Amino acid sequence: MAAAALSAAAFAEDTIKIGEYASLTGKEAAFGQSSHKGTLLAVEELNAAGGVLGRQIELVTEDDQTKQGESATIVKKLISREKVVGILGEVASMRSLEAAPICQAYRTPMISPSSTNPKVTEIGNYIFRVCFIDPFQGTVMAKFAKETLNLRRVALLTSVSSAYSVGLAKYFKERFVADGGEIVIEQKYTEGDKDFNAQLTAIKAAGVDGIFVPGYYTEAALICRQARELEMTMPLFGGDGWEAPELIAIGGSAVEGCYYSTHYSPQVDTPAVRAFVAKFQARFDGETPDAMAALGYDSAKVMVDAIRRAGSTDGPAIRDALAATKDFEGVTGSTTMDKNRNATKAAVVIMVKDGKFKFVQSVAP
Repeated sequence: MAAAALSAAAFAEDTIKIGEYASLTGKEAAFGQSSHKGTLLAVEELNAAGGVLGRQIELVTEDDQTKQGESATIVKKLISREKVVGILGEVASMRSLEAAPICQAYRTPMISPSSTNPKVTEIGNYIFRVCFIDPFQGTVMAKFAKETLNLRRVALLTSVSSAYSVGLAKYFKERFVADGGEIVIEQKYTEGDKDFNAQLTAIKAAGVDGIFVPGYYTEAALICRQARELEMTMPLFGGDGWEAPELIAIGGSAVEGCYYSTHYSPQVDTPAVRAFVAKFQARFDGETPDAMAALGYDSAKVMVDAIRRAGSTDGPAIRDALAATKDFEGVTGSTTMDKNRNATKAAVVIMVKDGKFKFVQSVAP
């Protein structure tokens, strides 16, 4: 759906503005578009129920176009010009790291739906997230590789230009080696690369039984395709950066039998998930919401719940209420903020089977 079609309707001046920055265009637009749909659905529901503090919520969304440096510029504009009381974003850790110092300096609370790099919330006490962090995600996939896939000799193929990829590779490696596995070879690439044959040829020669690719869906899909073209039959697997329909659209049959960890599955049979999927499909022409949509939805609900509990639109008051968030029941599970403003959440493992995403298992913290 086009960004223009997703924009909020015109509001009266007496509204509470919440800012959102996301990649609605550019290389990782699937992430931002999905998260935005979830956020928009949450805001529409909240407004239909009366808004918060007796006022309607106005969602002010800006497109950072997946461009380096754009997030900081946008967030400064949202705070200084639009006068938003809180910020939702970004989906990707690298862009959250760009914008978080601005929010911290202005004492404007920011919630990232899905930035998993631990450094994001380390920026300061106004920065929060509603997702798990990479040390947990890396542990989940290391255990899954060792215990479920029975892998012993694994290769790492890491994007050196992505804070998310580098961090997730580190935590996977630490746990996999601690559990008795071996990282036989480590290869690197840069975001935007399209030819991975040199790295994959080296990995093939090393004789591994699996490849961990902690990157984003575009490169992951191409890596899978080129690995299969080299007749490499071992499983490839990654983290939540693989979460997008484009993984299958780009990768085709090459991503069959591949795995990734993420935050939620629409196939998990709980009342909250069933209700969310039904509402999302009714709002967005039958589209099934992915984890980014679910996290976008939860981030908006958590922010507004904090505004309600604070009884104020004052930044420090909202910050304190966010920090006190405990057992908030959302689509992606129960959210309690720890002392570092991170949410402790379960993860799910997904596989590609018959051209579709299939829930494999849930892994608790």
